[in-house]
Amino acid sequence: MTRLLAVGLLALAGTLPDHAARAWGREGHAIVADLAWDYLSPDTRQKVTAILAQDHDTLTAPDLAARASWADAWRAAGHKETGSWHFVDLEIDRPDLAQACYGFPSAQPASTGPAQDCVVNKLQEFTRELADPATTPAERVLALKYVVHFVGDIHQPLHAADRHDKGGNCVRLAMGGPRTVNLHSYWDSVTVSEIDPDARHFADTLFSRITVAQKNEWSQGDARQWAEESFSLARDVAYHLDAPSGCDPDAAPVSLPPGYDAAARDTATLQLEKAGVRLAWVLNRSLADLKLPSPTM
Repeated sequence: MTRLLAVGLLALAGTLPDHAARAWGREGHAIVADLAWDYLSPDTRQKVTAILAQDHDTLTAPDLAARASWADAWRAAGHKETGSWHFVDLEIDRPDLAQACYGFPSAQPASTGPAQDCVVNKLQEFTRELADPATTPAERVLALKYVVHFVGDIHQPLHAADRHDKGGNCVRLAMGGPRTVNLHSYWDSVTVSEIDPDARHFADTLFSRITVAQKNEWSQGDARQWAEESFSLARDVAYHLDAPSGCDPDAAPVSLPPGYDAAARDTATLQLEKAGVRLAWVLNRSLADLKLPSPTM
């Protein structure tokens, strides 16, 4: 069943345009949210539940795991102006964070733009809004949904790196027979589905194996450091294949080298673990001192 699901994802992913692939897919984002929930304090859980209770958007189901993909659903619903917020194109040959983030523009509130921005800057902005007592209830709902989503995005290696190939979207992989998938989509969805297609079960498995020492080690840093970490994994693992840089539409599909699948699964698993732990850390810190107004009857 896992292989059949992966084949279906290949057929879908091969049709996705530039940067339209969803980091980790819905399953991966649900895994990050479910894992983070296991690490939230009781107080933070209550506050997250209270914030989500104010959200009546119908693009996704109302639970945290489903809301983790809301930002993708919002973009797909006609809000392409938020597209660049999901990644940061650090060029492998010359990484420049300020350039990739368009000089770190500011927006108040963060949900108003601008379109030319990156996941590093937007995650920082929405995290500040989430903790700020002056943030309006409606903006806080958006801040929560974007933070939950962008922590996942920033841990997908190909959302933090580029070889002039649109984050791997221009690199076609030969998957046997006529099947192809672009490199970006392979990392978004195929690797995760091949490990475990059940998000809740996958999250439970990760929770059972993460040690206290790992949790403490990963509960630190910021969006810039996490993006640089993902960039290093993209350079050393994701792009470790014989594929030309750039976007030549006539380039032939490339085959994955021996051991690539296993390395990709190990890397994806580690990044999902870190993302879940770090999302909980961000939410616990951001909401610790926040006093939400009592719900009206």
